[in-house]
Amino acid sequence: MEQVETARIVAPQWAQRRRRTAQLLARWPHAEEMLRLYEALLDTQERAFLTALDARPSPRDLAAYVVERVIADVVDDTVAAGPAALAEAARERFLAGGLDVAVQHWLDAGSQSAVDEYLARAASAPVLEALGPAAGEACRPASPPGGCPRCGGRPQLSYLPESGEALVTSPRRLLCGRCHGDWVHERMTCPACGERSTDKLSIHADAEGLPHLRAEACESCHRYLIAVDLRREPAAVPVVDELAALPIDLYMRERGFTKIAPNLMGV
Repeated sequence: MEQVETARIVAPQWAQRRRRTAQLLARWPHAEEMLRLYEALLDTQERAFLTALDARPSPRDLAAYVVERVIADVVDDTVAAGPAALAEAARERFLAGGLDVAVQHWLDAGSQSAVDEYLARAASAPVLEALGPAAGEACRPASPPGGCPRCGGRPQLSYLPESGEALVTSPRRLLCGRCHGDWVHERMTCPACGERSTDKLSIHADAEGLPHLRAEACESCHRYLIAVDLRREPAAVPVVDELAALPIDLYMRERGFTKIAPNLMGV
């Protein structure tokens, strides 16, 4: 009975991600490849989330738990729905073994190959999300400090929620790329280096093609992140809509900017 009650409480967030992915697949063909893979991963991630809520794995043993309980399904999803090159690389990496090391590197904010990071991130994210505040016990803060208050990870995106009041503007929020925690952050401050000068902070957008998405960039550290404006698109789900910002990401790369934290697909 308790397990059924838990599923009823948590289902909406996964249903929202699933529904929004389907909407964007019909709307933006440019992101189809990434969205198809993300769509395939959602069932595995939701199941991992619900299982971790019940199992409450120890943060000290999280890498082993993720490899034992989640990562094989992530590989299967990737083989079934991912780009051919990634699918083959994921299969080979799984057969080679040692993915507990890759997961631990991700939890420790270490650098590793793109395939290892993708597998570790896709498999550990729902478990960390289920752990909530306890996720910080499993993770090492990224460098420099100042990231997610929960796990110390870097922000993957920012978003502006609807305030519900005509004359009130909601605060800017950042979403962690590791545990999906979020927190309030000053609007005119770079999340990467703390730059506050308006002369150094710029906005880059495709107002016609992607009206609710934009890049918030810093000329001091040449880093940026994608911002999702829910006031313009109330149906947006930030972690999903950020995947559709590929044209803006490519534009920023051409101009020498680097994303503070790439998304799950490495963009």
